[in-house]
Amino acid sequence: MKINDSDILSDTESILDLTALRDDTPGTAGRIHFNNAGCGLLPAPVLAAVQAHLELEAEIGGYEASALRADAVGGFYTEMARLLGCRPENIAFASSATHAYATALSAIDFRAGDVILTTRNDFISNQIAFLSLRKRFGVEIVHAPDSPEGGVDVEALTALARRLRPRLVAVTHVPTNSGLVQPVEAIGQVCRELDLTYLVDACQSVGELVVDVDAIGCDYLTGTCRKFLRGPRGTGFLYVSDRVLSTPAEPLFIDMYGARWTSAAAYTPVATAARFEDWEFPYASLLGCAEAARYASDVGIDVIARRTPALARTLRSALADIPGVTVLEKGRELAGIVTFTINGWQAQPFKQRLDAHAINSALSFREFAQYDFGDKDVDWCLRLSPHYYNTEAEIARVADAVGGLAEEAA
Repeated sequence: MKINDSDILSDTESILDLTALRDDTPGTAGRIHFNNAGCGLLPAPVLAAVQAHLELEAEIGGYEASALRADAVGGFYTEMARLLGCRPENIAFASSATHAYATALSAIDFRAGDVILTTRNDFISNQIAFLSLRKRFGVEIVHAPDSPEGGVDVEALTALARRLRPRLVAVTHVPTNSGLVQPVEAIGQVCRELDLTYLVDACQSVGELVVDVDAIGCDYLTGTCRKFLRGPRGTGFLYVSDRVLSTPAEPLFIDMYGARWTSAAAYTPVATAARFEDWEFPYASLLGCAEAARYASDVGIDVIARRTPALARTLRSALADIPGVTVLEKGRELAGIVTFTINGWQAQPFKQRLDAHAINSALSFREFAQYDFGDKDVDWCLRLSPHYYNTEAEIARVADAVGGLAEEAA
């Protein structure tokens, strides 16, 4: 059954107060922000939370400010847990999704010959981390093949998992270079059946899609606050399952926040995901993240998860009708990232012309996605990523601008 995106957009617009949401988002006044997969525009309450805490630090001191706002600081864990469907004790703050991912990897006791089973669409920094582990420890990296319709072939991945018994299964929920949504829940069922450690990169899905860690069945899940969650930069989080927390698993470089120094020759990790955190926090940014998670929950992640992909599908359809434009997405389910190539243009000049139209976008290059872009035989593409506060009128303006540039190059 074909999805009627016009009905979805009309229905979600009737639920959301788009005028209020856009009033809360000053950046929408002067430009079309289709770079939410890079950084979402901060809503006013997030900006206010960050500014207010910085002012408090300036007034009374940093340590004193964090102590005074201890309850609000705890709100970060409560709000992220509400968004992910877990307990606050399962959440650790991180300086970025990559920091969270590396911290999780460091808690796994890799040995020579261990297998990391991943996909051909995993995030560039994750792939580089796997190569680093191979260089240092002699692990083997195995990439499960894609299905013909796009996305990992779950049956093939299952067969590899049964045969290889990997030390780690690692999947990126939504790649940075594509709107593909990987079947993370189906993969989680395989990992639970085979008792395999499962790490999910949810950097591009939290804040855009419904992400339920129990339904996914992951041991670790990482993400950022700056993208579709619309929080400040330099922030991320790590979910750690109860299954992991019941074991001695700990990051390689645990510090005084994550452990108690119990004697001159011993320490004991704390019982919660705080064992994956460091002592020093950017408290103003953390409070901004708490507000961003609260804001997303208050808007309604269910309605966001309907509207954002529908906006992206509408954009893909409009771009696909433009001669000289090739939309690159493949997959059974697609999220709010749209990637395409255009004949007759090089990467930077094309983006600069969109910048001149006050359209925010991003470029992806083959070095970001060696397997996926190799399969698609492209060296670069433009990435557009609308979010729930964007409008159909903005999509039409973007399509008109791309169409004009395509005609110019023809």
